[in-house]
Amino acid sequence: MYNNFLSRLWHKTFNNRTYQDLKNEKRTLENVKFYNSHVYNEIVEIEQRIKKKSELSFLHSGQLGDLIYSLATIKELAKSHKCNLYIQVNKFMQFDYKDSAKQVLLSDRSCKLIFPLLKEQDFLNSVNYYTGESIDINFDLFRKIPINLSFYSTRWFAHVAGINIDVADTFLSTKAHAHIKDKIIIHRSPRYRNAYINYKFLNNQKNLLCIGLEQEYKNLKNEINNLEFHDCKNFLEMAQIIKGSKFYIGNMSFQYIIAEGLKTPRLLEASPDFPVVFPVGKNSYDAYHQNHFANFFTKLNHS
Repeated sequence: MYNNFLSRLWHKTFNNRTYQDLKNEKRTLENVKFYNSHVYNEIVEIEQRIKKKSELSFLHSGQLGDLIYSLATIKELAKSHKCNLYIQVNKFMQFDYKDSAKQVLLSDRSCKLIFPLLKEQDFLNSVNYYTGESIDINFDLFRKIPINLSFYSTRWFAHVAGINIDVADTFLSTKAHAHIKDKIIIHRSPRYRNAYINYKFLNNQKNLLCIGLEQEYKNLKNEINNLEFHDCKNFLEMAQIIKGSKFYIGNMSFQYIIAEGLKTPRLLEASPDFPVVFPVGKNSYDAYHQNHFANFFTKLNHS
């Protein structure tokens, strides 16, 4: 060990490329050791449970977007199994967050907001709070696996279950809102923004509705004069508004994930820093550049 340390120190000082190779090799060996001792056996057990059981229980602790993305895998398994979903609230994050409101993956408040939407999904036999029930597939496992998660988010959970999903299919369903219809829905989260894009080209556009936090609405209002705001009572109403909209536009956020799950016509302000999601399916676009962003908006607006 001492000789290895001296070797790495020498290479770090005199041959940085070799040092980086040694560092990556060490990290890979540590990942393989962790994977073999903490992950793989559970992956095999999940495979056996899916093969042997006709009814499956799932556990998810959030975050909200991850929870919605996991539904694509559950929906596929529901074609051959009865599926029960359990939600664990107030599980602490294993990484630091400056925002104290984000110290848990899924809060009680968020759970109350999302339950009506989850209970709307006909492929879920039941949706309940987790109170220690026996679980067949713990989707929190995806956070343990030592892999880069920068690929299409629905596939995180498909790989845990070992099934193939068609990412162009819907993985959410609801009826359109009874009163708020045919609006252009906008939401722009403070996170995952594209610094090269702005919304000023919509300044004189009519029929625009923001469905986020009031502060997010006020921020967008500085760029868009005609923007209106609706404070959704829960995430089911939010999904109903998106379902009945003309199309959706915004950056990566929970609202966008709902639009993706419903396969509503949509335009994503693509994040150069965290390209973990992208639109899949008909009438869906993403853009990294301002002119393309405006062009795709016009295309959706005239379709």
